[in-house]
Amino acid sequence: MAFATEPNLLSVPAAALAADRDEQAQEHPTPLWILAALGLFSCAAIAAVCWTSGHVHADPTLQTIARFLHVASMVVGLGAVLAVDWFALLWLLGKRRLGDILHTACTLQVPIWAGMAGLAVSGLFLHPNLASPLTQAKIGLVLAVTLNGFYAHWLGQRLTPHQDVPTAQVPRRLLAQSGLAATISQAGWWGAALIGYLNAQS
Repeated sequence: MAFATEPNLLSVPAAALAADRDEQAQEHPTPLWILAALGLFSCAAIAAVCWTSGHVHADPTLQTIARFLHVASMVVGLGAVLAVDWFALLWLLGKRRLGDILHTACTLQVPIWAGMAGLAVSGLFLHPNLASPLTQAKIGLVLAVTLNGFYAHWLGQRLTPHQDVPTAQVPRRLLAQSGLAATISQAGWWGAALIGYLNAQS
């Protein structure tokens, strides 16, 4: 068919924008000091949420709303993370291009961080038992997932120059780091979800 060989005019601007974004990420990667500052800010924010949650006394209606928002935030965040990590697994197996996962991760970073923010804000009104080992473990997992997100951002910028080459030609160090980031991500999100379920049953 003749039109099958014609370029999709609508895809040209999107492809050009994606290529321009990748080039900028390669030439101007996020400085490590900014990522370190964001990591420290995240630690302080999580500590502030934990401290504030012990001083907020929500009525039953507000707690019910907060529980719904907490679950909804988990669904949004974990769903987006699953999509990114699934593409990452397919790439590691040589089934997808690296560019696919990088573009997917860039597109889904908003719902991922929105889910994290929703979990933190709704958690203020759930009065968690901070003395419980399970709750402490959940907080640790949330912190690990947050810091891993900044690490994944740093790693994605190092992977950008390799997005058009076969997986086998990507340096093994970067492959190992990608697998580690995906493992931490899945373990953290699913672990936090499991602990949240166990706490709700107690």
